[in-house]
Amino acid sequence: MAQGRQSGLQRPVTPSKELAEITGSAALPRSQVVSKVWDHIKKNNLQNPQNKREIVADDKLKKIFGKDRVTMFEMNKHLSKHLS
Repeated sequence: MAQGRQSGLQRPVTPSKELAEITGSAALPRSQVVSKVWDHIKKNNLQNPQNKREIVADDKLKKIFGKDRVTMFEMNKHLSKHLS
């Protein structure tokens, strides 16, 4: 079966060393990267209980976000810097 060009969320991307601490180092579609980051956030209870849109970064996420807190809307911008 011939594989067509993959674009956007389906195209595999390679995580940076920092992001690989959460997602693993294998190339993944962007949608899977975001899913694994959310799994990490939920597993470690990193959403602000007063504002679920805000993510409180642990040590691993601080390396990616560059700050202590980001909104879920900012998160993808920060993730993009760690994908190639």
